[in-house]
Amino acid sequence: MDRRRRALIVVDVQRDFCPGGSLPVKSGNRVVGPINELVSQFEKEGSPVFFTRDWHPADHCSFVSRGGPWPPHCVKGTLGAEFHPELYVPTDAVIISKATKKDREAYSGFQGTQLAEQLRRRGVKDVYVAGLATDYCVKNTVLDALREGFVASVVEDAVAGVNVKPTDSANAFRKMLSEGARRVSAKKALRNGSRRAAVSSSS
Repeated sequence: MDRRRRALIVVDVQRDFCPGGSLPVKSGNRVVGPINELVSQFEKEGSPVFFTRDWHPADHCSFVSRGGPWPPHCVKGTLGAEFHPELYVPTDAVIISKATKKDREAYSGFQGTQLAEQLRRRGVKDVYVAGLATDYCVKNTVLDALREGFVASVVEDAVAGVNVKPTDSANAFRKMLSEGARRVSAKKALRNGSRRAAVSSSS
């Protein structure tokens, strides 16, 4: 097994977080293309791919009806909770549902899930994180990945932010990098994967 085995974590690319949804990231649709390329590359090289999703009960604590900051979104089983229709989700991808309890928020894909254990079980050391939104669930997933001992890379052109304040995404990047995350382009992540695939096929 590759001692530096990597995995891709695609965070919350769901209908409600994309234009037309109930809590849209303005440029959310633009992440789908680069993410699909990344998913295909990780699949080709035999690296695991994980997709996180908000999977809220209808009375979740984050909703304004319960005093939270957000409109209802990603309610389990609804159209808004589905992945973006153009997102490539392989049949063997692992789906991680989070924020499934009505009285508990979970911005991170690691919070209240088995994500860390599943990564370790597969021998993963490095994680690449893409998706929505930079300033909330991407940031918190990256920070938790670092706390769990993984090397974490944010794919800068495969994430987009809510930006309630215009500087929120920039501040999120500063926080992630200050905690030890790496900032990489999708092109670099793909190039790294191509080298891995070539080494694997020649061994």
